[in-house]
Amino acid sequence: MATDPVNPLEKQAPQDGPAASAETAPGHLVEFDQVVKRYGDHVVLDNLDFTVERGQHVTLIGPSGSGKTTILRLLMTLERVSDGVIRVGGEPFSHVLGADGKLKPAGEKHQRQIRKKIGMVFQQFNLFPNMNVLQNITEAPVNVLGVDRAEAEERARELLELVGLREKVTAHPTQLSGGQQQRVAIARALAMRPEILLLDEVTSALDPELVAGVLDVLRNIAHTTDITMLCVTHEMSFARDISDTVLMFDAGRVVESGSPEQIFTEPAHERTRGFLSAVL
Repeated sequence: MATDPVNPLEKQAPQDGPAASAETAPGHLVEFDQVVKRYGDHVVLDNLDFTVERGQHVTLIGPSGSGKTTILRLLMTLERVSDGVIRVGGEPFSHVLGADGKLKPAGEKHQRQIRKKIGMVFQQFNLFPNMNVLQNITEAPVNVLGVDRAEAEERARELLELVGLREKVTAHPTQLSGGQQQRVAIARALAMRPEILLLDEVTSALDPELVAGVLDVLRNIAHTTDITMLCVTHEMSFARDISDTVLMFDAGRVVESGSPEQIFTEPAHERTRGFLSAVL
């Protein structure tokens, strides 16, 4: 793609409010500190520790049920931690500091404020069927962030250019292919100017011939912007191409982490070798 379409993402310099303070916050951009997530007696995340630096692209790989998607759901506040603390931009996300100086579980208002820094693209596209493409992209910036509608529409058109769908402004989701719907979903997530982009198996619901177009859009974003990305995928070639760090998960723990070259060429852990031999 040409260089111009990435301009909307280059406009993400912090302005006023929480995004600005997060930009200068010390420490890691995302930190999981002894995080446990359990459902009854079933432990999905087991004292999980890992960090993501600003601008880093981290990919989570591993078998189904190993806890990868749960990490993203915790960051989107679709789930709550059972134990441990999540920090975003250097401040507690899952918790708040009480008057006694101790951390206590955060309320929805606190999490919603920090969550504005985070965008997510899901397996399913989740577009509003009664809205056209432009409306799908501008709905949240206007109603959640309070962006002027004309400004939101201008940015939406720039993002549609980025994802190769500028001619689909007035189309409704039912008039789009699955790959086109997912590219609209990517544009919608970026319209919120997130510091962190979460990607949850974004090609798993697509027909094989539509996968390449979506991955090309994400490669372009990864290679031409400094947006932080946390990605769950079974597309190993994509993970190898866009990642700074790859984390191999099993049973709610990180069993191995390293560069794509190290993980995919010389994995140290037998569980990693077994997983990659099954999926590659």
